[in-house]
Amino acid sequence: MTPPTMIRQVVIAGGGTAGWMAAAALSKVLRGKVAITLVESEEIGTVGVGEATIPMIQLFNRVLEIDEDEFVRETQGSFKLGIEFLNWGRQGTRYMHAFGRMGQDLWTVPFHQYWLKMFQAGRAPDLGEFSITRTAAYQNRFMRPPGDVQNSPLNDIAYAYHFDAGLYARYLRRYAEARGVTRLEGRIQEVSLHAETGHVTALVLAGGQRVEGELFLDCSGFRGLLIEQTLKTGYEDWTHWLPCDRAVAVPCASATPFTPYTRSTAHRAGWQWRIPLQHRTGNGHVFSSRHISEDEATAVLMGNLDGDPLAEPRTLRFTTGMRRLGWNRNVVALGLASGFLEPLESTSIHLIQTAIARLIDFFPATGFSPVDIDEYNRQARFEFERIRDFIILHYHLNQRTDSDFWTACREMAVPPALQAKLALYQSHGRIVRENNELFSEVAWLQVMHGQHLQAQGYHPLVDSLDEAEISAYLAQVHEVIQRCAAVMPDHAAFIAQHCAAALVQRR
Repeated sequence: MTPPTMIRQVVIAGGGTAGWMAAAALSKVLRGKVAITLVESEEIGTVGVGEATIPMIQLFNRVLEIDEDEFVRETQGSFKLGIEFLNWGRQGTRYMHAFGRMGQDLWTVPFHQYWLKMFQAGRAPDLGEFSITRTAAYQNRFMRPPGDVQNSPLNDIAYAYHFDAGLYARYLRRYAEARGVTRLEGRIQEVSLHAETGHVTALVLAGGQRVEGELFLDCSGFRGLLIEQTLKTGYEDWTHWLPCDRAVAVPCASATPFTPYTRSTAHRAGWQWRIPLQHRTGNGHVFSSRHISEDEATAVLMGNLDGDPLAEPRTLRFTTGMRRLGWNRNVVALGLASGFLEPLESTSIHLIQTAIARLIDFFPATGFSPVDIDEYNRQARFEFERIRDFIILHYHLNQRTDSDFWTACREMAVPPALQAKLALYQSHGRIVRENNELFSEVAWLQVMHGQHLQAQGYHPLVDSLDEAEISAYLAQVHEVIQRCAAVMPDHAAFIAQHCAAALVQRR
């Protein structure tokens, strides 16, 4: 048997967050054994609205051996303990999907089951009171988990980041170029294909330069220059479940307090994000063009800013869904080229990260094994579909009566896997995490409870303890969390001490 031959040339079509994350990670992992060339054009702008992340990005930074303080400083970043949802279940309500664990497990039954019994009896505070990250977030406090305090909720602090996506791409570009990545400036004018295999062989730039490669990464954004325009891979449209198809975005001046969480506020035909950075606040209104005009959506956004706008609002158009194949022949699509799930739970950058990790797991030899490619695509589809279902959950579990948009979302038929999760929770408050799906049981719990899905019962083994024991247990957990949150520093003060960017003027 002929041994596999290692790939020697990787070409990345497009820069932005996806392109430079791929370039940085591969330059680190491949250690100069493979030539990496990234082609991008300054003439082609990047979307650059993905400024909120989830905790798994810390793993990406650790692989790259990036210093966290430097990273936050260079990207004008801040810390994120969760996402607050306003007006999602009903108008006038709020809850938080906070990162990390909930409470403290007791015996063999999950913590939330004990809480659920007492909450149903009217004898327990709201669920969020048992989360260290939620408690700290609403007090505008932040610290890294100390790691050396035994049996303390402080060790359970889970966090992510807010950052400027443009500055993040520049930061990773410096990182990648320092490790041998070649950047070529130019617009891709033509894509050459092998006459027999149909594989991409080269990108032809305006002016005639050919950029040849063996493996091509499509980071060209929504247009999918290689994966779709060239290879005609196909796209699976999910707008019947996720009807928003536009977003209008604008930055505004910073406001106080400097909150360590993202905010998502539901409006009549969509929702608005708020992402606090050191030098500004990112804002956007995701909406359904079938239910509200672009002018109306823009007016809603501009009327709900915390500070003066710093630029003209700009509109993005998208179709929620995914490519039928994320890896087709010798092209792997990353970022928006692979599909789009709206930024409600800040998964866009995470999907880039996991696609890169999956590519490294299945990094090809020159023969491009079909079984490896099939497994890559199977895992990618599972991940996309489970995240899709979690986002659908937010829309479907609403009790709003102010618009046809929300009524349609509430009454729509949802995917079978999501319907099964809802039924399981409604029965006895049970939540099952399937394989490696992204969102944990605690994440599902917070959204289902936060949007008023009622469990009819609880785990029967909870009754092995009497109510006095459970009440004492919950009270102790609650007291410890409150005491721990009280010792955490202010978020703004923490950044000022450890990772303040130069020339930041906060109002």
